[in-house]
Amino acid sequence: MNSPLPVRRGVNATRLHLPETGPWPTVHHYLLERFGHIDPAGITARFHAGEVVDSAGAPLSISTPLGATEFIWYYRNLPDETPLPVTEEILFEDEHLVAADKPHFLPTTPAGRYVQESLLVRLRNRLDAPDLTPIHRLDRGTAGVVLFAKNPATRGQYQLLFERRQVAKSYEAVSAFSGDPQRTAARFPVTVRNRITKTKGVLTSQLLPYPVQDSGRNPQQSPLRGRARRGNSPGANASSRIELLQLGQNRAGRPVVHLQLTPHTGKTHQLRIHLAMLGLGIMHDRFYPQLLDDAPDDFDAPLQLLARTISFTDPISGSARRFSSTRRLVEAPVSTVPEV
Repeated sequence: MNSPLPVRRGVNATRLHLPETGPWPTVHHYLLERFGHIDPAGITARFHAGEVVDSAGAPLSISTPLGATEFIWYYRNLPDETPLPVTEEILFEDEHLVAADKPHFLPTTPAGRYVQESLLVRLRNRLDAPDLTPIHRLDRGTAGVVLFAKNPATRGQYQLLFERRQVAKSYEAVSAFSGDPQRTAARFPVTVRNRITKTKGVLTSQLLPYPVQDSGRNPQQSPLRGRARRGNSPGANASSRIELLQLGQNRAGRPVVHLQLTPHTGKTHQLRIHLAMLGLGIMHDRFYPQLLDDAPDDFDAPLQLLARTISFTDPISGSARRFSSTRRLVEAPVSTVPEV
């Protein structure tokens, strides 16, 4: 359902579904009871300013009866935001697609207290592109390549690439390690598989057990090649290949391992979980292997996870596309680790 209100300052209008009947004589009364604890005067002011509209874009008054419209649209009052001291880079832009290099700490889309300070809203304002829509997302803590569709008419063709798993992605991560460097290096390459679930409202993903007889099933293999699975399947639903790039010492002289990660599936926090399972939790990860208390951002210690590359065949031009992040993980090795 398209909004009758245009994007304003890079942000879509909010849509709200109304009850058909109830103890409220007007739409205004319903909104006051539901949201009046936040800003009752602001709600009334929006009605007087004609900023609450129906599906056709017609303004509602404070006397519009409940049941006159099923949906309303309005602009949220956004609080002032402290600018994040990070900057995105544009890697590519044409009439259909934008590839951006997201910094750590910047959310991909508006969430919580971050609205203007999100990659989507920044790019909409910067490029004057109100229809810009993310085709996929990265966690706020993860840096790297993110793709956006510019043209609503061709957006679905790019979204299908992800639904059909026709996009190749590679990540890099840095983890601290202890012990013999040669034994650590000998662990790779390795493919990690398990079963992951994510409950809405819970910060971390959870591991699920499954029968031993299903343990050999590979979630990358599908009877419908090039298409995503539908419904639940037995065995593992998450798979990642992990390869060694370098062992060394980081900027503080601590032994670290620099890894390349190739996800075969796209479960929430999959790469972070898989490295934690190996005893190589990603440096500065506040979720895995242990959920830490919330704390202010430490911009000198970002999560050491980077979406390095993304490649696919462009569905519009038919050409091969490959975009690479130019960022560097700050904890990556700067010298070779001494042998023990």
